[in-house]
Amino acid sequence: MSWRLGGELNFVLECSKQEEEGAPAAMPEISRFFGIVIAMYHNEHDPPHFHARYAGQKALIDIETLTVLEGRLSPRALGLVVEWAALHREELLENWRLARRQASLKRIQPLE
Repeated sequence: MSWRLGGELNFVLECSKQEEEGAPAAMPEISRFFGIVIAMYHNEHDPPHFHARYAGQKALIDIETLTVLEGRLSPRALGLVVEWAALHREELLENWRLARRQASLKRIQPLE
């Protein structure tokens, strides 16, 4: 499905489909801090984004704008994720490019 052709609904459906098809094995963890897990799928659709999980909550975060595309995190967890992502935006974009090529992703330093 295409982000441009299908709009937000297709974006949400594609992410949900990938999660149902075994996301834990297919979505490499790239960082972990304060109980928050940051991961990224290989060969995923635009816009460039990453997945954040915390205490049963999930959110997809746009790398460019640092806005939530789908899901929800508590305000405190979201604040930590956005702070971390702002510090590591270039590394996230590099991982996005690697993921699109099915290459190994690089670990990114956690928030301290």
